[in-house]
Amino acid sequence: MSATSADSASDPTASAASSSTSPPAPLRPRDRPWMMRTYSGHSTAQASNELYRTNLSKGQTGLSIAFDLPTQTGYDPDDPMSRGEVGKVGVPVAHLGDMRTLLDQIPPGQMNTSMTINATAAWLLALYVANADEQGTSPDELRGTTQNDIVKEYLSRGTYIFPPAESRRLIVDMVAWCAEHAPKWNPINVCSYHLQEVGATPVQEIAYSFATAIGVLDAVRDSGQVSDEKFSQVFGSISFFVNAGIRFVEEICKLRAMTEMWADLGRDRYGVTDDKALRFRYGVQVNSLGLTEAQPENNVQRIVLEMLAVTMSKNARARSVQLPAWNEALGLPRPWDQQWSLRMQQVLAFETDLLEYGDLFDGSHVIESRTAELRGEAQAELDDVLAQGGAFEAVEVLKSRLVSSMATRTRRIESGEQTVVGVNDFVETAESPLGGENNILKVDHAVEQQVIDSLQVWRSQRDQAAVDAALAELRRVAESDDNVMPASIALAKAGGTTGEWGTVMREVFGEYRAPTGVSGAPGSVAGLADVAEFVRSIPGGPPKFLVAKPGLDGHSSGAEQIAVAARDSGMEVVYSGIRLTPEQIAASARDEDPDVIGLSILSGSHLQLVPDVLEHLQAMGVDIPVVVGGIIPEDDRPRLAELGIARVYTPKDFEIAKIMRDIAELAVAHRA
Repeated sequence: MSATSADSASDPTASAASSSTSPPAPLRPRDRPWMMRTYSGHSTAQASNELYRTNLSKGQTGLSIAFDLPTQTGYDPDDPMSRGEVGKVGVPVAHLGDMRTLLDQIPPGQMNTSMTINATAAWLLALYVANADEQGTSPDELRGTTQNDIVKEYLSRGTYIFPPAESRRLIVDMVAWCAEHAPKWNPINVCSYHLQEVGATPVQEIAYSFATAIGVLDAVRDSGQVSDEKFSQVFGSISFFVNAGIRFVEEICKLRAMTEMWADLGRDRYGVTDDKALRFRYGVQVNSLGLTEAQPENNVQRIVLEMLAVTMSKNARARSVQLPAWNEALGLPRPWDQQWSLRMQQVLAFETDLLEYGDLFDGSHVIESRTAELRGEAQAELDDVLAQGGAFEAVEVLKSRLVSSMATRTRRIESGEQTVVGVNDFVETAESPLGGENNILKVDHAVEQQVIDSLQVWRSQRDQAAVDAALAELRRVAESDDNVMPASIALAKAGGTTGEWGTVMREVFGEYRAPTGVSGAPGSVAGLADVAEFVRSIPGGPPKFLVAKPGLDGHSSGAEQIAVAARDSGMEVVYSGIRLTPEQIAASARDEDPDVIGLSILSGSHLQLVPDVLEHLQAMGVDIPVVVGGIIPEDDRPRLAELGIARVYTPKDFEIAKIMRDIAELAVAHRA
């Protein structure tokens, strides 16, 4: 230590004098933070409204509405297809009264609202507009987004209804209507998020989402509904909803690549010159695929790191961020869990100095090199999709590629090539203080009947003649080339329901069964050779395995990977895709005579749908072992065992070869 420093250390007045002559540096100007949302909704419109107002009071700056599966797929709560699904993964909205309740005391002219809705997007926007109109707010004051990306529903999430061409027509009508009447509203939010959730690489995520945007923009341009003068506005209204995974550096580069490519696309393909319209505008929910049921507390650091990937690069920063909760792999988060995720955003935005600086990565050789690589590879993949007619025309090819990508990811985790902390490495753990019976929110099964009763009261009190006239006009418009939005808004104001709108549109447009992608997927998991050898030794030939998804849950990636693995194990696989009724599954089992039935349910409706399937199996005289996979809370396992379910698999059962051996041995026992 020098004499000077020693003297300073011994003299307590030295530092005080020094600090008095050196005032703290002034705070730097800060950028405005991104919009902070939490994706939420459950049970009933009233319960969800209470949750929204609570979250807004805690500093949330935008709404992100999660709808339940019947609302997403165009059914009323009392439809047989809705059984077990009402209020489970989101809020049921069946009519204008529900929308009023959902947004009570939330002024529509002051709120930016994101609605995760696709097949029924036109209808939910109509309800939103009708509710705003009742409060004196015109459409041109509304700010927000309808997701409205049906291609990713075909490829990943499964809440589609209509065929591609008819679905695109609805999207075009919404884009055109908004351009004229609601210019601040984003009519489509091209969603690459769910593509990554089913295994998409960064290259595929960029290429397939841009191909979808091109498919919509070309159709809008060719429809004649939007003038050349307004097309720049239309281009600027297209937003994106992306995913940020745990590969932190690569995700930053992906978003910088998307920002650059989108501006080039606007200039080169559509002649857009307005710099503001050329901005790549995106919201983000960080990766839920990587959240683990095992050691779920590790999800906190995963979420934080993924949040950094979409906020650190100023030139490619998200405009809105919503974070999952730490326990989302276990079930529905509680309000406190959502608050924790909101606080993560607030600490980053308001306590750190991130928003005081320009882009941290400009001039980085590593970032710029990887960004350029992703741009080149994504452009080649995009060109390939466009050469096949575009995203809407190439759904089957894209689906097969994504199933293959997910199979590759599954193989890497199974083999240990890709480490997932707490799952396939570092699995030793102390008991978590965050565990216990009440660590997730459970929707009371009685909610479904409450919602049905409320719907019946609504129907009894409305002007049925006005509803009938509005439905007739909707049918006429759907059968013509007229824009469907005015008729949908009129039906909303008359008191029509989600199921009534859906029924008319189904009758006019027809329904669609998307490809499963299983048959075209290459080999999946290492370690299946031993299972295949065992399968070949089974007397009577390979077992037949029926994989089925009851109810409205469209998240099919898990079922697809099980089907691919069973195929590669040498079993005969029967898989017909999503949205089957319990009766249809039982009839398939009766006709196909499988050795084992596997039910995949991720929507939390297992305690309603599994008994229904078993009841129909018994009524048809089918006695076959049944296994269940999905997000199944531990305390629900005893009930499933009581029902006679042979095995229960959850996301922590990542060793697919082990599951396949289990299935094969069940088949042997059944034959014996």
